[in-house]
Amino acid sequence: RQALVPSVSINKTPIQYTEVNGVRLAYREFGSGEPILMLNGFGATMDSFYDESFLGILATHYNVYIYDHRGMGYSSDNDAPPTMALYADDAAGLMSALGYDSMNVYGASMGSSIGQQLVIDHPGRVRKLILESATYSVRIPETRLLFDLIQATALNASEPAGARREAEANLAWNGTWDELSGIDKDVMLVVGTYDILTPQSAAVQIAGQIDGLSLIHISEPTRPY
Repeated sequence: RQALVPSVSINKTPIQYTEVNGVRLAYREFGSGEPILMLNGFGATMDSFYDESFLGILATHYNVYIYDHRGMGYSSDNDAPPTMALYADDAAGLMSALGYDSMNVYGASMGSSIGQQLVIDHPGRVRKLILESATYSVRIPETRLLFDLIQATALNASEPAGARREAEANLAWNGTWDELSGIDKDVMLVVGTYDILTPQSAAVQIAGQIDGLSLIHISEPTRPY
């Protein structure tokens, strides 16, 4: 029986590597067309984060790139202090290393925070931006559960070093609220109506700050942060 939804195989797709900002970033590539860079969520790797059917759909229209953030999965790390701006710089540097001046960007969960920082710090690098399960800060009342999760990870020595460094970056992040109104790209915001970590209320606040933003509600939980 022929599959109704195209799919790709993450594990069977070769891992490639490139040097960016003093670290070696691991990535995979699918499909053809306009480029789109996918930004992982908190503590996630490209092996574990993505639905292959979803990537397959994207790959029918886009040249899709997934990668491991520094210190995660197959990517290396260095001694640079972990910040959200650093992860955004890595994303911008990866685009250059792949031969692009700019890309479409899809950020999920922590990746949506990196995506916001990317479009603020490197606006010329972003064509269009999709933010899934987003917040403009982990320290607002609406994301108290998320803050507790991230803080617990940062304090737990048994957690992987890369995840703890991502947690430190989130806790140190000042957020994007003051800069959101200056974003002049096409932005789509996707939120799950039952998402308890990055709830609808945070998404509505973001939507009120960015002119022309499209807000899509999905009536089931989205992926965790």
